[in-house]
Amino acid sequence: MRLHTLTITAFGPFGATQKVDFDDLSAAGLFLLHGPTGAGKTSVLDAVCYALYGSVPGARQGGSGQGQNLRSDHAEAGVRTEVTLDLTVAGRRLEITRQPPFARPKKRGTGFTTEKAQSWLREYDAVAGKWKDLSRSHQEIGEEITQLLGMSKDQFCQVVLLPQGDFARFLRADAEARGKLLGRLFDTHRFAAVEQRLAEDRKAAQKQVAAGDAELLADAHRMQQAGGDVVELAPVDATPGDPGIADAVLTWAATARSTAREHFTHAHLALDAAESARIAAQHDLSDATETHRLQLRFAQARERAASLEERAGEHHALQDRMDRARKAGTVEPALDLRDESDAAHREALEEDRRTRGELRGVWPGANGLVAGQGDAGAHGPAGGAADGLLPAPTEPGARDASGVGTSGFGDATADPAIPVSPDALTEAARRVAQELGGLDAARRAERRLAELTRERADLDREERADTDLLADTEGWLDGWEERRADLQARVDEAQEAATRAEHLAGQLDPARKQARAAVERDRLTERADAAETDALRAREQAASAHEHWLGLKEQRLRDVAAELAEALVGGEPCTVCGATEHPAPMRKSEGHVDRAAEEAALAAYRTADERRTRAERALGSVREELAAAKAAAGEAPAAQLAEAARELTARHAETHALASTAHPARETLARADSERERRLAARQEAAQRTAARTSLRDAMDRERAGLERELTTARGDAESVEARAAQLERRGALLTDAADAARAVEDTARRLKEADARLADAAFRAGFDTPEAAAAALLDDDQHRALQHRLDARQSEEAAVRAVLAEEDTAEAARRPAADVAAARAAAQAADVRVQT
Repeated sequence: MRLHTLTITAFGPFGATQKVDFDDLSAAGLFLLHGPTGAGKTSVLDAVCYALYGSVPGARQGGSGQGQNLRSDHAEAGVRTEVTLDLTVAGRRLEITRQPPFARPKKRGTGFTTEKAQSWLREYDAVAGKWKDLSRSHQEIGEEITQLLGMSKDQFCQVVLLPQGDFARFLRADAEARGKLLGRLFDTHRFAAVEQRLAEDRKAAQKQVAAGDAELLADAHRMQQAGGDVVELAPVDATPGDPGIADAVLTWAATARSTAREHFTHAHLALDAAESARIAAQHDLSDATETHRLQLRFAQARERAASLEERAGEHHALQDRMDRARKAGTVEPALDLRDESDAAHREALEEDRRTRGELRGVWPGANGLVAGQGDAGAHGPAGGAADGLLPAPTEPGARDASGVGTSGFGDATADPAIPVSPDALTEAARRVAQELGGLDAARRAERRLAELTRERADLDREERADTDLLADTEGWLDGWEERRADLQARVDEAQEAATRAEHLAGQLDPARKQARAAVERDRLTERADAAETDALRAREQAASAHEHWLGLKEQRLRDVAAELAEALVGGEPCTVCGATEHPAPMRKSEGHVDRAAEEAALAAYRTADERRTRAERALGSVREELAAAKAAAGEAPAAQLAEAARELTARHAETHALASTAHPARETLARADSERERRLAARQEAAQRTAARTSLRDAMDRERAGLERELTTARGDAESVEARAAQLERRGALLTDAADAARAVEDTARRLKEADARLADAAFRAGFDTPEAAAAALLDDDQHRALQHRLDARQSEEAAVRAVLAEEDTAEAARRPAADVAAARAAAQAADVRVQT
């Protein structure tokens, strides 16, 4: 680092701006800063440290930490403290400017305003030939300087700026004290800490070695206990920490290992012989156990074969039952078909009875019955046959003398009005559909008649509405001229009020200002009286303080000889006459006034004079404001002016309220004119509609009469065309349903007859005398599975027995003598005992 220039303003003892050119000073190599105490030598070094780090060494920084105590007491009040340092560090030319917090006098009023501390960092660009700004942040500048110098502020103050007191003690101290001082200055406690750490590591290593030796000796002791008398070499006798313990233990362990290996080899050979004997005994035991198992297996197979032979009759009966079930299975589809045909025929007969019962209720002339009386749910199929309206159906599946199933209808006499055969019912349904198609014109006529009825009702409502409108219009137009004149009068009155309100508004603002000025005039009068009293009191106090100061000053001039005589020393020259003898120096009299008392009286006088000046200035200001208030308010009392302003305000408010009705009044008049025009036009339109309705009503009456005649013919005995159409639609639907039901009865009867024939043929082919016998031979799924399971179990048991009896090893074992398993097991256990011991 190389310093170039340092510029100081209002810093330390330097009240004005001072510049130090270090390039000029260091031209000869080294330079010395010298001068009397207080000349500012340390302040120059403090300025360098403050420019670099924003603070100065030691206690001179002050409590705030921002350098507020660095300001010179000799600087003018408006001059701000500033330090600028131009230096080169790490090959970079930098300029640092710092300003501590500055308490400057306020521009308005009294007191001070504190401005924040500021910092600037600039770098010289040699290529561009000018300075460029780098940062204005205290933190960024501090980090940049610390990084470039490689030292913090404390390190810089210890290494570069050696404090004066510490340097003096260093010169006078002994070797030990110098070492401590250098250690504190250069922070050598780090090396002492390293030395102490190495000593601690050495002690820890010794403890680890001792612990390792103890563990090694413990392992050797455990090996000696495990080896017993096998090892003839004496054990290791040493203590932890003795040299050569590891080698001794390793030597003894190698000897013990070789001896133990020899004993292990002998024991292993003996164990192999015992293992071979045990294997042979176990092999004999295995052979005996297997022979015993095969002999027992052969005996059990012979017993199972005898049991199967005893149950042979039962097995043949089960096989016969399974054969009959298989034959019956070929008849089962014919049985299922016959049951399905029978169920379908019964369902068709039930549907035929239901549809004919419903048709009987809506058929015209059917013994006086009406719709709903022939419902099968009310009387049932049997009821219809009893009434003689429909032929009674036979029982489903009944057979005649020839054995052929009937169609479901008996020979009872049916109602001649209702068709019986499916074709006749279909033809009747077609005729009803034709009649239903002819009702479309009647529907249109009925809808038109309803429209005419609604239109006629609308004409009547319009006529009544027009009549009410004409009456209301005539009533409203009566008295129109009087209402319009009243509305016009309201408009004129509101317009006049608006003119008066505008005039009063011009008078209201000056009146309010004059009233406020009168209140301010009275208040300023009271302030002026109080300010005049204060100014008079301040003048008297200033005059009294001035007289007291002059008196003390005059007395001090008289006693100044005593002060000079008090400073005389025998043999030394007098500062006034130069004499070295002082035969009769003047003594201080009682009530002597010293310089401190005189300065205190002068300060008191100046304070009193400042109060007098402020009081007179305040009195002048109040008098100026009072003159302006009097000019604005005049001489009238404030209460009188306030009452006049209130009265004028009330009159203006009343007139303004009346004037605000002008726009609503004009709108009301305009709406009334529009309403009159609308009502006149509506009256004319109502008269025209009345004339047109007369001809329209006559035409509608004629058309209505013709439609009513046409509908009377089309409806017949029904209430309406739609009711008649509903009757025909229901009759046609029931006829169609009856025809379908009759066809279904004939079809299901034919399928039932065919199913009976197929069933009889299938039973004969399967070998059964009757279909009932075939049905009885059938088995359900659970019975079939149970029977098949018993047969399969019998077959599996026979196969298993034959297989066991056919095994060669089993038959061979059965021919040998009975195996002695207990003797073979005892021999094997004895061999195990020999191996374990």
